[in-house]
Amino acid sequence: MTNSSLAASTAFSPVDELVGMARTERIASGRRADDPIVLENLAKTYPDGTEAVRGISFRVAPGESFGILGPNGAGKSTTMGMLGTLVKPTGGHARVAGFDVVAEPVEVRRRIGFAMQQAGVDDFATPAELMLLQGRLHGLRKHEARARADLLVQVMGLEDEAGRRLATLSGGTRRRVDLAASLVHLPPVLFLDEPTEGLDPRSRSGIWNTLDHLRSRLGVTLALTTHYMDEGDRLCERIAIIDRGVVVADGAPAVLKASVGGNASLEDVYLHYTGRTFENTRSAA
Repeated sequence: MTNSSLAASTAFSPVDELVGMARTERIASGRRADDPIVLENLAKTYPDGTEAVRGISFRVAPGESFGILGPNGAGKSTTMGMLGTLVKPTGGHARVAGFDVVAEPVEVRRRIGFAMQQAGVDDFATPAELMLLQGRLHGLRKHEARARADLLVQVMGLEDEAGRRLATLSGGTRRRVDLAASLVHLPPVLFLDEPTEGLDPRSRSGIWNTLDHLRSRLGVTLALTTHYMDEGDRLCERIAIIDRGVVVADGAPAVLKASVGGNASLEDVYLHYTGRTFENTRSAA
């Protein structure tokens, strides 16, 4: 083996470098030993009396991929907003990365990434500029933020788009940019609200593959909302199906389908536990 080929075989990939950074940062931050997401009878009632979430409880283990599935209007986004400290609960308790979402919101925000349903990007910025800005907002020094942005550009396959204005990019590419920006501070917990809403099948598949890769290598605990049952089946080790603000089923997709019997799908599981078809509830939402 030549010296050049030996160097190539031992060189760190961009993901390897991010993994090393994440491990160092999490040791230094003194992350608490606890399930990274814990909900205990969490609820939200809005001033007009709407009960968006009516007492939800579950725990998510370190490194787990957990899905919150249900039709539009079921309470998924409100639940995610409470966990991300964007919505204040009116009942119950929740802890993220070991910190209470109401009493310690700043500590929670330091340890999470949050990619919203609508990609939170500036049309006049480039992907590289957006990631640099996010890194600076999270307290990274400029050279640190730039180094991480450069690595994430490679990991997300954005090399050809890094210098282009976001307004010129496709919906799938913008979602990858938003995901990269949410990861620049290397959070141990990542929240995704409807990550592939409105994308074509090829773009959705690309996002799924990226999330699988990042979770397996970076050890990120992933929580996502979706109304696509196939997305929950593909991405999630465990899911909670919610309807009208309550959890109607919780477990691994295979276990839930087995509980219904036969060659059941997650749509069949939803029908079994709610008495309604998923398509009907989605169109009525």
